[in-house]
Amino acid sequence: MTQISTMTAGIDTSKAKLDIAVHERTERWQVANTLRGWRRLAAEFSKAGVARVGIEATGGYERGVVRHLRERGFVVLVLQPIQVRAYARVHLRRAKNDLLDARLIAACAAAIDPPDIEPDERLAELAGHLTFVEQIEEDIARLKVRLEHIDEPRLRRIVLADIARLKVRRTAELLRIVKALRAHGDLTRRLDLVLSVPGIGERTAIALVVRMPELGRVSREQAAALAGLAPFDDDSGTHKGRRHIAGGRERLRRSLYAAALPAAFRWNKALVALYTRLMARGKAHNAALVACARKLLIYANTVVHRGTPWIDTHAAA
Repeated sequence: MTQISTMTAGIDTSKAKLDIAVHERTERWQVANTLRGWRRLAAEFSKAGVARVGIEATGGYERGVVRHLRERGFVVLVLQPIQVRAYARVHLRRAKNDLLDARLIAACAAAIDPPDIEPDERLAELAGHLTFVEQIEEDIARLKVRLEHIDEPRLRRIVLADIARLKVRRTAELLRIVKALRAHGDLTRRLDLVLSVPGIGERTAIALVVRMPELGRVSREQAAALAGLAPFDDDSGTHKGRRHIAGGRERLRRSLYAAALPAAFRWNKALVALYTRLMARGKAHNAALVACARKLLIYANTVVHRGTPWIDTHAAA
């Protein structure tokens, strides 16, 4: 933790408006969650001497104001709801309304260090696009389940047509994301390096590059923790609990977990050996797959850090 010295504000976000409070000061505002409101907010922050802004992730309603403030030189911390809730519990804060939430977010943002790695706005925009693709995939999965319970031929044709249409859309949207990544030399190199790892196909590589801008610039332990694939202890006194994973970037973790199964059974010799070894030691199938997903992430992090494609000796890294 750093000593609080930077003037920090907190923003509670909703679809229509923003409630703002300055940490340990009386300033507070409410503006529309529109370009006009963001401009007014940036001017008020400059006048009040605010340099750092905390804002809670709210499913996308925060993206516009975050981008606007960052473009104007403010340090903006996008906090996960779990961070804000944990801070509130530590300080025994139970009352809740929009202004109190803004004050709480400001206090939380003032108490934590800003990230060492600056956000990449190119990837932030693509993350929203990738979420749309993932939602299409979820729609396809739901329709496939529905199909299992439909016998009437006409209804089956309708559902099958919907599935085919969504698959075409999914492919087209993924191509757009790849095109956007390859419009930048550094992102092209990162994508190609990740693709060099056996077991990581284009869909997983896209998720890694877009959802983990820190790839190659953090340690293997930090990368695993960011994806929610780091095993946490559950020990107390003489009790030795099972290790488990928690938190992290859920959508990225899902992509890695989905890639781990075929990689551990066929595509990556190192993961085939790891999975076999873990199962022989009595590990559960899911636990072994989580370990393989974590290894895939570590391999991707390693090749990007080194700047060289995968070679077999990386399996021992």
